[in-house]
Amino acid sequence: MRYRVKLDIFEGPFDLLLFLIRKNEVDIFNIPIAEITRQFLDYIEIMKILDLDVAGDFIEMAATLMNIKSRMLLPRPPGVSDEEYEDPRTELVARLLEYKRFKDAALELDTMEDNRRKVFPRRYFNYITREEEKEDDVLLDDVTLFDLMVAFRKALDNMPKVVYHEVKKIEVTVEEQSEYILKKLQDKKVLLFQELMAELKVKIVLIVTFIALLELCRSGKIVVRQSKVFDDIRIKKAA
Repeated sequence: MRYRVKLDIFEGPFDLLLFLIRKNEVDIFNIPIAEITRQFLDYIEIMKILDLDVAGDFIEMAATLMNIKSRMLLPRPPGVSDEEYEDPRTELVARLLEYKRFKDAALELDTMEDNRRKVFPRRYFNYITREEEKEDDVLLDDVTLFDLMVAFRKALDNMPKVVYHEVKKIEVTVEEQSEYILKKLQDKKVLLFQELMAELKVKIVLIVTFIALLELCRSGKIVVRQSKVFDDIRIKKAA
């Protein structure tokens, strides 16, 4: 049985590149191509584990990164000075900066729209800001899909190492694990992601539970937050 999930909040390859640059705290004008390429390919492998739709543009970006990496390994043509030498990363950086400008502008417009939505004429006095008024498509604003994938990879790495393979029938479904997560949230107001995953000792159960978590986020039944960048993810039931 295969589990496939398609999310509206799924970001593209430029979002992943910007995420990796932020995660590694590197200068966008001096990207360590070898390390970023390795991490980019790692994320594609995680997407394959989750059976996410790995769009062609992710594969194209991986090929672009590897092309840049190979060009950087080539010796500089003789007689070419520093001023004449064109860094293979230049075009990628320009595209990244342009994408980031549009993304920041879109975020600013979205914030302005959200603030404007809270403004009412004087005659309305019963307006109270409520958490449930957030729309489903902004529930993951504070935590991106890539943040969740970082947490998922950490949970996978913490799984007991299995040195043999035993064929078993898959006895767990996304629906069952969705109920499992919601039941956990009945007893606790906030559930830590790693705390939830630490209770799961079978790899396929962990994978299905993570997909169930993504589906609950998409449907707006839960919200996920971080206190600070790369901190453990907090899961809460939506109001």
